[in-house]
Amino acid sequence: MNEYIKSDMYRYEGKTGFFTFIKLYCDRTFRWQVAHRLCNGNGFERCIGIVLWACNRTRKYTIQIPRKTRIGYGLYIGHGGPVICNPTAVIGDNCNLSQWVTIGTNGEQAAHIGNNVYIGPSCCIVEDVKIGDNVTIGAGSVVTKDIPDNATAAGNYAKVLNYNNPGRFIENRWEH
Repeated sequence: MNEYIKSDMYRYEGKTGFFTFIKLYCDRTFRWQVAHRLCNGNGFERCIGIVLWACNRTRKYTIQIPRKTRIGYGLYIGHGGPVICNPTAVIGDNCNLSQWVTIGTNGEQAAHIGNNVYIGPSCCIVEDVKIGDNVTIGAGSVVTKDIPDNATAAGNYAKVLNYNNPGRFIENRWEH
């Protein structure tokens, strides 16, 4: 099985295996993730992914993350989205994207999001910002400037609030 799919399963359930896959595949969000992961595979895996991607077109209004967006291991999308992401964004390992998250740009490059990042509901991440590792972005935040590693940030416009236990909402971290 594709290592990325295993990592996503682990983030949702804390385990991997055939029956876990079957259980999660009943969820539309996870089906979308499987299609996305396979589309970025090689050979026959990629062909299957493209077919699954076409079958998942009904989800295009709730999860708008292009196939070519670079996403690390262990993606977790909370509550099925909606999530909108620019194709130039880079999302690291073990990231949580909550409902109503937008990652966009009016320029050439969107955000670069580090590893073990929790992005709360209704967040907008705008332009070419860098969000460090082990970061928590509070609900409703608008991120327009870089956020350093190990920080908790919130607000409109987001600013660092503290460095106390950031990334604590990232459960079932996938180690590769």
